Amino acid sequence: MTAKTFAYIRVSAKDQNPDRQLHEMKQHGVHERDIFFDKESGKDFNRPQYQALKQCLRQGDLLYIKSIDRFGRNGKEIKKEWEHITQEIKADIKVLDMPLLDTTQHKDTLGTFVSDLVLQVLSFVAERERENISQRQAEGIAVAKAKGKHLGRPQMNIDTLSKEQKAILESNYPKWQSKEITAVQFIKLLGLKKNTFYKIIKEYEKRIDKIT
Repeated sequence: MTAKTFAYIRVSAKDQNPDRQLHEMKQHGVHERDIFFDKESGKDFNRPQYQALKQCLRQGDLLYIKSIDRFGRNGKEIKKEWEHITQEIKADIKVLDMPLLDTTQHKDTLGTFVSDLVLQVLSFVAERERENISQRQAEGIAVAKAKGKHLGRPQMNIDTLSKEQKAILESNYPKWQSKEITAVQFIKLLGLKKNTFYKIIKEYEKRIDKIT
């Protein structure tokens, strides 16, 4: 069976762009159908595309990875997956940002020792960076909470409605009260969720009461 060339790309957040990694893999001759891409955390290897990739790898195949931190950010798991691919599946791995991590080369005892050492160091660095990121996020959340900032999605209220929504609310509220339109119709007109709709209605009615 002819050996194949694959590539694995990972970004950790939905707003990160994989285009740079994708372009580089194509430059190395990897066909787009053989490039596996996950938008997942690197904390473990329970990623759908990575698991699909392992099912495709066969002895003699070659896997390109941009860098060790794109492979994963858990030191023990990185070493375990590396050994599974190179020793059990008997496929090769090339890490583009670290030429020493190229199992198609350095197959003598010294070369293997150096590669293993580099792998362990880079795995440790990748894991430490993940821990640092988590710590910075936790500290940021704690500071935001201490300042009384709301975290997560912005809370919807009358003031956050668009001009169009406010006009729809004002013109259709009397119709809803007189049962000319149903709550479901009113909700659809405003483009809101049910809970948000009733919350805003309460706010609106309080404002009407103050005016009257």
